[in-house]
This record gives sequence, structure tokens and C-alpha cells, in this order.
Amino acid sequence: MRSTPRRLLASAALAVLTLPAAACTSDRPPPSASAAPAGSGGPRDDRGTGAQSKFFVRADYDAQMAMRRARPSGSPARPWEQSIAPRLVDTARYKKAPPYHVCFSNAAVDNPWRQVGWKTMQAEAALHEEIGRLTALDAEGKDDKQISDIAELQDKGCDVLIVSPNTTATLTPAVSAACAKMPVIVFDRGVRTDCPVTFIKPIGGYAFGAEAAEFLIGKVPPGGKILALRILPGVDVLETRWSAAKVAFDKSDLDVVGVEFTDGDAARTKSIVSDYIQRHGKIDGVWMDAGATAVAAVEAFEDAGLPVPPINGEDQQDFLKKWNDAKLTAIAPTYPTYQWRTPVIAALKILKGEPVPKAWNLPQPTITQENLATYLKPGMPPLHYALCGCEDLPGYPEKWGGTS
Repeated sequence: MRSTPRRLLASAALAVLTLPAAACTSDRPPPSASAAPAGSGGPRDDRGTGAQSKFFVRADYDAQMAMRRARPSGSPARPWEQSIAPRLVDTARYKKAPPYHVCFSNAAVDNPWRQVGWKTMQAEAALHEEIGRLTALDAEGKDDKQISDIAELQDKGCDVLIVSPNTTATLTPAVSAACAKMPVIVFDRGVRTDCPVTFIKPIGGYAFGAEAAEFLIGKVPPGGKILALRILPGVDVLETRWSAAKVAFDKSDLDVVGVEFTDGDAARTKSIVSDYIQRHGKIDGVWMDAGATAVAAVEAFEDAGLPVPPINGEDQQDFLKKWNDAKLTAIAPTYPTYQWRTPVIAALKILKGEPVPKAWNLPQPTITQENLATYLKPGMPPLHYALCGCEDLPGYPEKWGGTS
């Protein structure tokens, strides 16, 4: 290996944004497929969680609950290479000589998590001299653009295609078509076909959602009022986070007084929380399907002069610092950004004819009060994600916006 490849090129079409933005999606479920916000006039059950998502699959839920207790194979020092209960598939038919042209269809770089991940993927690709070229197209959070991008990449002489789908159902036909022409790797978000050689993800959304809900159930007294904040519908990993939380809340003595979509916008998040505080007088816990706007939710309570109730966020530095400084009662399930390294590693294995897991399930750590200090990263920017897995990559921390 060398620190840089012979000719590593990234398409200028993938411009990194600096501000989080909601992804556009055409993969929205019907109203009955997700929980209706409290007070919206939609259907509610006795726990206020509404109808179960059409994305909920009991067998997948059970499998992820089991994986939470499983020990991954591989070195703990390189969690992006670990796997849980792997079932290897043969890739001998894809073997070819380098240099390789690796192509990537990215849903978006429209939020800090994806920006950190994209930097990490580029740095991983730069480690491997076998990669002669990396071509990446940014779908800008638009299904129709990503469908077009995938079609375009099929005509660029790619040896392997990596896809992070914008939405699940809508992108499935495009991925299926690409599978007929080249080996395909899907990661982060899934599609409804098993044609990709491997699907890479941490344990998954069910595990994330359950972890946060179980924490609140353990910290909030019976009868406590829970506000659930979601980003957007139609993305499998987000739908399953809420699905698992719903299962847990429905078995509890807590009252989910609202389920609201924030579009991942901090100002909207703060406004929603403030409205619920005024409406109910007290909110006893906040569940979130993603933590990028967790600090905004915390600030709504602070602005109202109220103690911050138990809450979950993610491994974003601003939330971890707020948690530490304000001594919050909190937890941070994660969807590790280090997963952006894995597709590059998988691509090389496939093109060398080496077996890979059909379902490449990566470990998914949880940040708790006990290990919080481990994940606070001095010198890193507020929107950096602690589980980037990038500390050993060339250019760290500066390429990720940090200081030595």
C-alpha cells in the first residue's frame, strides 16, 4: 500500500456541503404507514405511537435484537472490517487485474454525518494503489437524480459500483438494473433486492431505536410524557429506528404525546419542542431517530427555564460536549460513520475474487455516561462524528476540520 494511489480521481459532481439539509424523497409511505403526530387528528393507539411502519419486519427486528448481544469477528481495533455472524459468498467470477475503476453513487452529502463519511471514504480509497480511479456522483437527496446517476455510471467503465441509496423502494429498480452489468455493493441504506454482492451496514435501525427507547423507559417514571422526533419517512434505517422504539414504548407505561418530523432542521426541531412544552407543560423524555439536532432540542428546554429530561442523541461532538458540560441524562446510540470505509475494502476483495459477507453487519457501539469521555474528541469541530474510524487515516484531523 502507498499513502496515495497512482491516479485517484473524484468527480467534481460531488461537492461537499457545509450545512445540514433535509433530503428530498419520493419514497414516502401512505399516512397509515407511520405514526400520526399527537394532536394531528390521525389514528393513535393507547400509547400514542400510531400504526406500525410498513417497513417493519418481525424477523429482521428479532435478528437485530440478537445481534446486539453477539460478538463480532475480526479485530476490535478495526471495527469497519469486523462482521457479525457473516455468511460468506464467492466472488471468484469478478476477479480481475488492477488498476480498478471504483464508482460510487451517493444519496447526498447534505448533512454532517454524510460529509464526515465521504471524507473518510476518500481517505480509505487513497490508501490503495490498486484503485486507479474513483468516480463519484452526488444525487443531492433526489431519487430521480440518483436513478440517472446510476444509469450514467454504468456507461463509464466501472469495475464495481458502490451505492448509498437515497430511499429504499424507489431506488430498487435502478440497483437491480446495475447488478446485471457489474458487481454492486450497497451500504448505509438498503434496497428491496438481494442482487448486490454485499449489503454493508451496522447492526441497523432496529437496534438504534430500541437502545434509545429502552434507555428512556428505564429513566422516565411511569406515565411520563415522551416526545418522539423523526427526520423524514421512507428511508428504511430511519423507519426501523422508529419501529423498534414503537415496540418498546407500546410495552411500557409511558405516554408518547407526539411523533413529529423535523426534516433534520435545527430551528424546526427547537420550535416543535417548544410547542410541546407549551402544550403539555412538561415533557419527561425525548426520543430521536437521529441526533444531528439533539442540541437544538436541549436548548428548547433551557430557553424555557426547564430541566432537560432524559434524551438520546448520537456521536456528534456538539451533543457529546453538551451532554458532558450540562450533565445531561443521556445516551447516544450510533450508526458509525466508519462504515464508509467498508465499501472500499469490500470492492477490493470482490475484484480480487475474495469472499465477502452477503450481509456485512458491522458492530454498532452505544455511548453511555460511563464511556462518554472516550468519545469526546478535543480539537474536532462540533459537527464531527466520533465514530468516524478516521483517526488512523492520512490527513487526520485536519481533513476532517480538526486541529492537532
